[in-house]
Amino acid sequence: MISVDDVRQLLQADGKDAVLVLIEGRTEVISGGRLESDQYRGALEVVSRDDLVSRVGADPSDHELTELASTLDAEVSELGG
Repeated sequence: MISVDDVRQLLQADGKDAVLVLIEGRTEVISGGRLESDQYRGALEVVSRDDLVSRVGADPSDHELTELASTLDAEVSELGG
């Protein structure tokens, strides 16, 4: 479910409060403030942009992005997402 493109999109998102969420079987990058809206009620927050940067830095390699996407996907799968 979590792809390299999802991770890359989160890194390139405007605003430090951006988050990657899983909702209704799809991923989306949104601003953190939108998590409280009706549209995203029940969404699973996968990772914030800040957390992502703290894990791999602001300019990770393609290999690092691939590994991180795989790790995040496994974490979501373990949660039943």
